[in-house]
Amino acid sequence: MFVSFFPRPRVFGWSVLLWTAFAMALWYFGGRDFGAHFGLPPAPPKTPPVIGVSMFWSRPFLWFYLYYWTAVGLFAGFWRTVAPHPWQRWSILGSALILFLTYLQVEVSVGVNNWYGPMWDLIQVALDKKAPVTAAQFYGQIVTFLFLGFFYVTTGVFNLFFISHYVFRWRTAMNDYYMAHWEKLRLIEGAAQRVQEDTMRFSTTTEDMGGSLINSAMTLIAFLPVLMGLSVHVKSLPFLGSTPNALVFAALLWAAFGTGLLALAGVKLPGLQFRNQRVEAAYRKELVYGEDDADRAQPPTVKALFAKVRKNYFNLYFNYMYFNVVRMIYLQADAIFALALLGPAILAATVTYGLLQQILGAFGQVSSSFQYLVNSWSTIVELQSIYKRLRSFEAVIRGAPLPAIDRTADASA
Repeated sequence: MFVSFFPRPRVFGWSVLLWTAFAMALWYFGGRDFGAHFGLPPAPPKTPPVIGVSMFWSRPFLWFYLYYWTAVGLFAGFWRTVAPHPWQRWSILGSALILFLTYLQVEVSVGVNNWYGPMWDLIQVALDKKAPVTAAQFYGQIVTFLFLGFFYVTTGVFNLFFISHYVFRWRTAMNDYYMAHWEKLRLIEGAAQRVQEDTMRFSTTTEDMGGSLINSAMTLIAFLPVLMGLSVHVKSLPFLGSTPNALVFAALLWAAFGTGLLALAGVKLPGLQFRNQRVEAAYRKELVYGEDDADRAQPPTVKALFAKVRKNYFNLYFNYMYFNVVRMIYLQADAIFALALLGPAILAATVTYGLLQQILGAFGQVSSSFQYLVNSWSTIVELQSIYKRLRSFEAVIRGAPLPAIDRTADASA
C-alpha cells in the first residue's frame, strides 16, 4: 500500500514528521521575521488582521509561500538523491500541493471569522440605531465576503480535482506492485477482489479521510492562535472558572471525551467489517465459479454461504446501533456545548454580538478539528478493515504468516 507509492515508507513517514516539526519551529522562532530581509516583513504586533481576499497577497502571506515551497523543495531534493522512486513527484510534491491548497482554504475560514466581528457589530449598530449605517458600508461587507467565497471555491475545486488524480495515481502504483507479484498472490482467497476492489476502496477512502485529516490539522494550526486571542475576552467558564486559554482547554477536553467514548462504543466494528468483506468475497467467488461450472454454486452451498453473509450483517447492524446511539447523543450535546460554556459571559454582557459570533466560529472550528476521529469513525472502521485485508495479502509477498484473523475457520468458506 505504501512502498508502491512512497520511498522507504517507514523512514519517509518519520522524516516527514521531523522535517515538518523543524520547519514549524524555525518559522515560529525567527523564520517568520526573516522575511523582512527580503522586503516581506510580518505584520506589527497588535495590528488588526487584514479583512478580505487581499490578505492572500499581503507581505506576510507572500513570505510564507516562499518559505513553505523552499522547505518542500529541500525535502523533495533530499529524497530524490537518497532514494529515487518512480512515484515521488506525486507522493512528495503532490502531497505538498494538497497541504498548501488546504491551508489556503482554511485561511479563507479564518478570514471569514475575522469578517464576522465588524459585520455583526455593524448589524447590531444598525438595529439598535446607535449610529447611522449607510448602504455602502453594509453592502461593502457583503462584497468582501463574496470575494472570500470566490477564492475559496476556486482553490477548493482545484484541490478536489487534484486529489482525485493523486489517489488514482496511488491506486495505479498499488495495482502495478501487486500485479508484479501476481504469481504468489493469485492463490490467496479473493485475490482478484483485493487487487481490483480493495485498492479502489483504499484509494477513495484515503481520499475522503486524508482530505479531512489535512483540513483538520490545518484548521488547528490556523484557528488555535485565533481562539487563544479571543479567550482574553472570556474571563470565566462553567466548571473551569478562570483558566488561561480556557476555550482551547475546553475544546480539547470535550473532543478527547467524545473520541474516547466512540472508540469504546465502536471497538468491535473493524473486525466485523473485515469479516464482512471476507464472507461477501466467498459468496461472490462461488457464484462466479457457477457461471462456468454447472457443479458449482449449488443451492445448498449458496444457502450456507449466504447464511454467513446474513449472520455477519445482522451482527454488524446490532453493533452499529449502539455505536450510533452514543455518537448521536454526543453530537447533539456538542451543538449547544459552546453556548453553555459562554453562558456567564453572555449573561454578564461582557461580549458584543460580533465578538460572540467570532468566538463561536473559532471555537466550532477548533472543536471540530479536535473531533476528527469522532466525525470520521465510521470511515476509519472501513479503512481499518481494508487495511487488514491488504496487509494480510502483502504477507504472502514477504513470506510472512497470515494474521490470525485471516486464518479463522470461515476463511476457506
